[in-house]
Amino acid sequence: MNTFSNFKTFNEYIGLSEPLDQHIDVGVYPEKTRLKSEAVYIDFYRISFKTNYVNPGFPDYDSKKTEPITAVFFNSPGNLYEWNLTEKFEGYYLQLSKELIEANRYLFKNYLEYGYHEALFLTKEEEIEVIRLYQFLLKHYQRNFKEKNILRASVNLILNMVESYYKRQFKTEIKMYSPIVSEFQQLLRDYYNGPIEGVPTVHYFANKMKLTPNYLGDVLKTYTQKSAIATIHERTTNRAKELLLETNLTNAEIAFELGFDYPNYFAKFFKKQTQLTPRQYRVKQKTKNS
Repeated sequence: MNTFSNFKTFNEYIGLSEPLDQHIDVGVYPEKTRLKSEAVYIDFYRISFKTNYVNPGFPDYDSKKTEPITAVFFNSPGNLYEWNLTEKFEGYYLQLSKELIEANRYLFKNYLEYGYHEALFLTKEEEIEVIRLYQFLLKHYQRNFKEKNILRASVNLILNMVESYYKRQFKTEIKMYSPIVSEFQQLLRDYYNGPIEGVPTVHYFANKMKLTPNYLGDVLKTYTQKSAIATIHERTTNRAKELLLETNLTNAEIAFELGFDYPNYFAKFFKKQTQLTPRQYRVKQKTKNS
């Protein structure tokens, strides 16, 4: 498996122009871009704006539709990337090093770690705006690539615009996102009905749903006004309350029943959620009901 830790070797592999900078690279997809590749590991961030794009492997691809799609795709460090395209496509790419993001944390956006299948689909107006932004960045990159402040400011503008488009997509494409919310809520309800795998986490449910944690979290926040982890903690707390009131299990037994490795972790978690220790909650509720 090929591993690409820098722009230069990756660009050579897929047929892109040689980068001018080791931390920011922007360009136009050429006519001879590699259309097929086995899984490769890319150790930097990529934002690809593609038009006239047809990919039979894409989840929403419909062979009965002849119109290619226009969308923005992402690849982040730590993920494999493979493709098998049948048609040439057009568009722009932007590549950012991990070091650049780490040194300029304001540039990081949740969607930079979305998966390839969690693409942004643009309206015609948004498509025109994205093209203009890429053209502006590309012009300054080619003429003044040593002017880092201008490049970072241009990149920041693109990243913020894409973020606003995602917010629009989350709010307007209800049919796309309602099933995600429903599936998460069902998985969460069912979690304690069978064998458990520790304390539930966002990563656990994201893996079950074949989504990235950031994507799942952003969808849930949009539709429930509550973060994914807050929702999970609420479910765990409610289950703990049920066990405290409906059983004679000890705190340690309840902790293990809920997936906590240590009883004191459970006690700290419960107090943070309710402002009471498990014992105080049990005594208070039983006194109230007596």
